[in-house]
Amino acid sequence: MAAPDVLLVMGVSGSGKSTVGALLASELGWKFYDADDYHPEENRTKMGKGIPLNDQDRIPWLCNLHDILLRDVASGQHVVLACSGLKKMYRDILIRGKDGTPLKSDGTGEDKQPAEVKLLVVHLNGSFEVISGRLLKRKGHFMPPELLQSQFDTLEPPSAPENFIQISVDKNLSEIIATIMDTLR
Repeated sequence: MAAPDVLLVMGVSGSGKSTVGALLASELGWKFYDADDYHPEENRTKMGKGIPLNDQDRIPWLCNLHDILLRDVASGQHVVLACSGLKKMYRDILIRGKDGTPLKSDGTGEDKQPAEVKLLVVHLNGSFEVISGRLLKRKGHFMPPELLQSQFDTLEPPSAPENFIQISVDKNLSEIIATIMDTLR
């Protein structure tokens, strides 16, 4: 695969996506988005009440993120996105949009291939115990620690043919960044 346009830093809540993503974007000189900033108010309210999000809650949010990625990539911008991306279907939406993105017409009456984002998935994984310990120390986040189990239950770790690397959250931040940078070389 050619160099990715987008690095998706994914994992359950508390795995370090935002911290790793922001640092990585800074290191690479790429644009950074934290997907949490794009949740509609209804999703934030639901999670704040301790109710896990379902596919119907997540799909419009993911479609919006896909559109943002597509716009930036089309303008030549590389992006780091911190997003839970818990299911393969969610990662597919980030790459292709909800229905594989509509085919683009090239003006000759013939359809082109769907617009697709070249994505490298960076899965930050760790045990429930380690990550729940981190969440209990986190202050001021709309996602309560009680919802962590629902994220582990939903998680479908990336697998072939997805373009991905998996990194343990047990590593320190500089080791995590170095591993990702080595993968990009």
